Amino acid sequence: MNTPSEWFKSWFNTSYYHLLYNKRDYKEAQIFMSHLVNFLKLKNADTILDLACGKGRHSIYLNSLGFNVTGTDLSENSIKEAQTHSNVSLHFDVHDMRLPFKNTYNAIFNLFTSFGYFEDDKEDITVLKNIKLGLKTDGVAVIDYINVTKAIAQMIPSEIQKRGDIDFNIKRHVNDNFIVKDIQFTADNHDYIFTERVKCLTLDTFKHYLSLCNLKLVAVFGDYNLQAFDEESSDRLILIIK
Repeated sequence: MNTPSEWFKSWFNTSYYHLLYNKRDYKEAQIFMSHLVNFLKLKNADTILDLACGKGRHSIYLNSLGFNVTGTDLSENSIKEAQTHSNVSLHFDVHDMRLPFKNTYNAIFNLFTSFGYFEDDKEDITVLKNIKLGLKTDGVAVIDYINVTKAIAQMIPSEIQKRGDIDFNIKRHVNDNFIVKDIQFTADNHDYIFTERVKCLTLDTFKHYLSLCNLKLVAVFGDYNLQAFDEESSDRLILIIK
């Protein structure tokens, strides 16, 4: 059984996780990727690592734009499904981001709040150090995180989200510098309880992390159209790093 601090190992590997989040906006993801590769001036056939890729929605679209993409994720089930889309320039592998990468890349993308899971700050810093080592000369990294200030201000403490015949009872709160989401539901004659936890990482905290890894913050955006970041109103905190 996984410890609470390793919640992502079990929850992300279930079919219920993907059912709960089956309304994700693929069009929005594609618009974001198009804006991003244009801003970064990535060239055709450049190599991109999609770090914590899930089922590969970003990877697949990036590959369709002409990039050589590798998607990695800790969830074996997600990677198994993503691999059905593999081709000569699109690959998927199971990988823990806390471990060094096998190759180096022109760009490394860590998208949709796939950071800040770990109890110990040292593990977040290890991920950043792996990103640094995984970049080719003049390579660039992108971290797409929630804007925790707005997320906390607009937090819905309790709600029910219905997916098919399953009612997901969701409660949210902040505890010990983590935004916590408790998810309870009954399915297939079993009662389930899962928890998601992401660290309350502000722009200043990220800047501190980056300084410890000798990484440079070169741009900050607040949404998927790459508008300026505003701590009070922006939905996202998107960091461009070298």
